[in-house]
Amino acid sequence: MYATKHEIKMASTNQSPQYKTAELMYLQAEDSQEKLKWLKEMIKECPKHKSSEKMLANLKTRYTKLKEKITTEKKNKKSARQGTGIKKEDMQAAIIGKTKTGKSSLLSFLTNAHPEITDYPFATKLPAVGMMDYNRVGIQLIEVPAIESEYYDRGVANSADTLLILITNLSQIPEIEKKLDKFTGKKIIVFNKTDLLSEEEKRKISANLQSKKYNFVLISTKTKENIEQLKEKLFQSFGKIRVYTKQPDEKQKSNKPIILPPDSIVKDVAEKILKGFSSKVRETRIWGPSSKYPEQVVGLNHKVKDLDVVEFKTR
Repeated sequence: MYATKHEIKMASTNQSPQYKTAELMYLQAEDSQEKLKWLKEMIKECPKHKSSEKMLANLKTRYTKLKEKITTEKKNKKSARQGTGIKKEDMQAAIIGKTKTGKSSLLSFLTNAHPEITDYPFATKLPAVGMMDYNRVGIQLIEVPAIESEYYDRGVANSADTLLILITNLSQIPEIEKKLDKFTGKKIIVFNKTDLLSEEEKRKISANLQSKKYNFVLISTKTKENIEQLKEKLFQSFGKIRVYTKQPDEKQKSNKPIILPPDSIVKDVAEKILKGFSSKVRETRIWGPSSKYPEQVVGLNHKVKDLDVVEFKTR
């Protein structure tokens, strides 16, 4: 939050050094709470004589209005969160980072969501949700408000399966990681705005991240550089497998795969289709990485692999 021209005109040349310091801190404050703190200090340091009565009254009015605004924002924030619970999908990732790193642009680019994209900082005040399609697989993406803002949602970040840590400078990583002490999932460092970098700069950034054993990708939401690589890394981070089904006597497999954890078996595929369905299965044929040959007949305990195609015949 930055000072308006009207606020800057509040300055008076006949004030004490303490007042001027407080005023400068107020004008540079980036959020309402900090502004409120320095307004209080300005009221304290403002001279209490007749010539300054108007200025003192103005400061007190601003203080009251700002305090009311903060209270209203807190109530709205609380009610909004209570009314828009985020239902977690099979695969959920959160986009986190500092303000102006391109979080809203990335969410908009990868999903069906339309977050507000602005030129000013801290525009996102509530988590924004979208679904990313990756080869017919739906991945839930959540943009979390800037990590240094009062609206940062630690709960959403900590509960996600994967974090996309969006940065535009390597120095941002340690600052962000300090707030992820309770996160236990996978992390992908996403360095954005590579369209502003030379090839040599990109090489040095990659070498630095690689030396620290980060899972990372350098992208540009402007030029679409490495966006497909980001999608692939994101899907792989969940450690899931995709199994397609096929109707007997049909050549085409289903368009949408079944998502399962590693080490799943044929019975898990059947139960994912319909609970209790495995008891009705008479015969199972399989194509793909886990089969010894196409159309292999297997039992319910056969271990499936990513991109297998399974056909069930029922009793």
